[in-house]
Amino acid sequence: MFFNSLSFAIFLPIVFVFYWFVFNKTKSAQNAVLIIASYYFYSCWDWRFLFLLVFSTFLDYYTGIMIEKAKTELGRKFWFWLSISVNLGFLGTFKYYNFFADSFSELLNGFGLQTSPLLLNVILPVGISFYTFHGLSYVIDIYLKRIKAEYNFVDYSLFVSYFPLLVAGPIERATHLLPQVKVKRTFDYQKAKEGVYQFIWGLIKKVVIADTCATYANAIFDNYQSMNSLSLVLGAVYFAFQIYGDFSGYSDMALGMSKLFGIDLLRNFNYPYFSRDIAEFWRRWHISLSSWFRDYLYIPLGGSSGGTAMKVRNTFIIFLVSGFWHGANWTFIAWGFINALYFLPLLLLKTNRSNMETVSLQRDWASVKVFFSILSTFTLTCLAWVFFRAKSITEAVDYIGRIFTNRSFVSQYLQNERYNYEIIILVVAFIVVEWNSRKQIEPISGKYSYLKLTLCLAAIVALGTYSDYKEFIYFQF
Repeated sequence: MFFNSLSFAIFLPIVFVFYWFVFNKTKSAQNAVLIIASYYFYSCWDWRFLFLLVFSTFLDYYTGIMIEKAKTELGRKFWFWLSISVNLGFLGTFKYYNFFADSFSELLNGFGLQTSPLLLNVILPVGISFYTFHGLSYVIDIYLKRIKAEYNFVDYSLFVSYFPLLVAGPIERATHLLPQVKVKRTFDYQKAKEGVYQFIWGLIKKVVIADTCATYANAIFDNYQSMNSLSLVLGAVYFAFQIYGDFSGYSDMALGMSKLFGIDLLRNFNYPYFSRDIAEFWRRWHISLSSWFRDYLYIPLGGSSGGTAMKVRNTFIIFLVSGFWHGANWTFIAWGFINALYFLPLLLLKTNRSNMETVSLQRDWASVKVFFSILSTFTLTCLAWVFFRAKSITEAVDYIGRIFTNRSFVSQYLQNERYNYEIIILVVAFIVVEWNSRKQIEPISGKYSYLKLTLCLAAIVALGTYSDYKEFIYFQF
């Protein structure tokens, strides 16, 4: 069940009515409605993996309590590492086993030892990377005595399986979400209105921007060997806006619909393509994952407190692990490695925290420099996205190489073409809207909100009706 599907358009109002008008007397009743809705929502993907979600939930719930109750440090460590190893074991088996088996077999074949790896014929449980990280952060925080264990199983289950964030984030923290589910919520019209606006804007990003760009990005990447430099550049740009519109659109819809239930989720995107350097980009892109790795991996490794060698080591670890988190393919690891290389000069020059405020442009020479820093950061990001999108590292290198060696910048016809140059106008219009709204959560609220809402709904009907791409990119992670 996708957020942009007819079935979800029926599902959400039903949950809303039961939540606010039928079972609204107590916190427990509200949470029970959301738990049932969340489990039904997840079972729509594949009901068999619902048991994995329930087991993972119970595992971290129980081990969290046992860590808190343990009388000795040995006991605390036992329950802590039991939770960590089982969680990572499930994640590794479903997501990475075949990758490691194939890679090891290829390595042996390279030494002349012919092997046939034993592969698992299983599908990846949707959202496993996200709800596993929810549980891991909870157990780690209990072990480090940052929080107390949660003894109400329903409340904890809702924290892990809350359906707006269940399959593609944001990755929530117990310190932020659990206190909200432990109290009764009262309906707030203004918050609900903001939620509707944010949900609609997320839908615009998905069905109008991401799905339209996907039509061209897929056609170009699938036939890149016959494409000229102009088409290859446009393919990289279209994919950049496809993945941004797709993932940030999902996050906006998740945050927006959650406001309908009186619950605030962590912001996951903050206009990342207006960043002036790669460090700023990673403070604005997939914020919940970046902050998770910072708090639970980078800082425990020593962060930036050690010498230069330690800082460089930790930077590469964090980016490589981030790349590997996205999928079992060397292209994701290469993508993480490239971003680490981008980040390295900023780290060594100690300028990685120089752009903390919201960007602005004035009519002066300083703004010219800012403009080109934004443009160069976006260009570097697009080049890295080629590795993320390509099927192999060889294909990514070949794709980028053809950009610089083909040197043909004439328009090419694509077989599945629908909008031709109109898509460029659409992307430019989207950039202008986001630029003018970069100091707020979404562009619809504020002056002329009802007019903007009407235009958005019209765009969704006009372009979204013909969308070929229903699934969200990050569901595979």
